[in-house]
Amino acid sequence: MKNISKVILVASSIIATSTMANADQFLRMVSGPAGGSWYPLGAKIMQTMQAQIKGTATSNTSGGGISNVLSVNGGDAEIGWSYAHTIANGYAGKGKFKKPTKDIRYFATLYPATFQVAVRADSKIKTFEDMKDANISPGKPKWTGTAFCESIFKEYGFDFNTIKKNGGVVHSVGYTESVALMKDGQADVFMAATSVPQASFIELENSPGIRFIALPKNRIDNIVKNNPGYIYGNIPASAYKSLDKDVPSLGIVTSMIVHKDLSDEMVYKMTKVFWDNHGTFAEVKSIWNKVKFADALNGAAVPIHPGAAKYYKEKGLIK
Repeated sequence: MKNISKVILVASSIIATSTMANADQFLRMVSGPAGGSWYPLGAKIMQTMQAQIKGTATSNTSGGGISNVLSVNGGDAEIGWSYAHTIANGYAGKGKFKKPTKDIRYFATLYPATFQVAVRADSKIKTFEDMKDANISPGKPKWTGTAFCESIFKEYGFDFNTIKKNGGVVHSVGYTESVALMKDGQADVFMAATSVPQASFIELENSPGIRFIALPKNRIDNIVKNNPGYIYGNIPASAYKSLDKDVPSLGIVTSMIVHKDLSDEMVYKMTKVFWDNHGTFAEVKSIWNKVKFADALNGAAVPIHPGAAKYYKEKGLIK
């Protein structure tokens, strides 16, 4: 059996290498962490593009909102997932970006995402103020969820260094590792900016059991005011079985970008395949049903790639 597995792996590697070698264009996507919506959707999108755009080979790797902007801008990927406000900050060189990412272009607006924060059901933590000495898992350093967390803590007058000085721990890991830490009791708080509902939170609801932390409206008002691009978010009571009422939070709009040097013809084809296969992607994750063509450019604060713009003009979205 081991030998058969080795043969299959070698054969798969040869096929993949052959596909790449024969391709006129290799499209690399950076999406999201395992356990989120971006990764499986990204895999299906790239699989579909490879199948429907002749001479194209594709790949999909994990990433985060901030790091994906850097990857596409730096030429390490041709297409990437992020958030509208993160993309705008990157292009302007603000926030977490040390310099402008001028080589990115807008591709499409997808669906809204919400910042979700949960503690173990038996936790003494009731508010964000109670996290000053907690063991938290907000995501990796260049993930948008981590940036959300830092914005909230700033509103409350402390930061990650405060937590560490008070004996707490900041776990900079992905969703899978965060779930494991919560189950083992090594993390008190799990945070993620993602679609609602989300598989990691559902898993933690089942074991060990969790409770969601809400943001007071006055805090949300201040954070949205001080962070252009952030929007009001909400976790509806219907999203998780542990909820009996809505949970107010912060929100963002999920978006996709491409590198400016991709040819107009290629991006035009990519845009067409992307929108022609809406039903296929919705089969992967139901959140895709919230992706609407009419909203394809909502929140676009950076130049739209000419190839994508051509498609949107043909369909009447751009006049």
